[in-house]
Amino acid sequence: MSDAEWALIEPLLPVPACQTLKGGAPERWPRREIVDGIRYLVDNGIKWRAMPADYPPWRTIYGFARRWAAAGVLGIIRDHLRRHIRLAAGKTPQTASVIVDSQSIKASETVSKATRGWDGGKRSMDGSGTSSVTTAALSCWSWSPPLTPKTPWSHGSYCSGLALMHPEIAIVWADSAYAKNGLIPWAKKYLDITVKTVRRPPDTKGFIVLPRRWAVERSWSWIMRARRHCRDHERLPEMSEALITWACITLMSRRLTRQKARPAERRDIAHGYVLPQAA
Repeated sequence: MSDAEWALIEPLLPVPACQTLKGGAPERWPRREIVDGIRYLVDNGIKWRAMPADYPPWRTIYGFARRWAAAGVLGIIRDHLRRHIRLAAGKTPQTASVIVDSQSIKASETVSKATRGWDGGKRSMDGSGTSSVTTAALSCWSWSPPLTPKTPWSHGSYCSGLALMHPEIAIVWADSAYAKNGLIPWAKKYLDITVKTVRRPPDTKGFIVLPRRWAVERSWSWIMRARRHCRDHERLPEMSEALITWACITLMSRRLTRQKARPAERRDIAHGYVLPQAA
């Protein structure tokens, strides 16, 4: 992690316990090394126990990752970086529309049966998403909207959580699977969210770029570059979700601190070169 990236992330981390009123023992390892260890694991897909000796002990890194995820620290960092990226692109800090999608990946033997599932449509195990990780049995076409806003399952439940955490969302773009089971009128009636589906043109074969949908597919491609996400090894779904968030944090911090390529240095006659004149 570069100095510029650390300058973005360090102020967003919680205050060490030894600096609070309750007090606590000073932290033994620098937090920058902790963050580097988490990012190394996500990017290279290693086991927690295979953490190189150059980093703090794996139990220390895992403990910080668990505590920060449970305390909501990752969400604060993610949202902060996202706002900066949107402002740098000339957009508003918050968006009024989102694109939703699901992605299923295989699970290793370390994943418990309670969090496993079979996705018959995608032929894979243990579905995951950018905002939540669930069993693959909850495929997008098998879910149905609840009869009331309090029913705690289905796409309706996901939309309810989306409306609760982000009340500014007005439009949700999705694939044609979300148009089944009456989700669209339910979301409009109870949540005041408009769900719009993007369908493939008729009589088309193979891969084609779909309007709106291409953005979420590109995002999946970026996330899957982190080798830890090619297969799910975590026993706890919340840790799988946290590692996905870390991949997004890495992408955004690198984008914000990326320096533009310097123009080629001008070589003059003193170096034995003559600059060509413009025509």
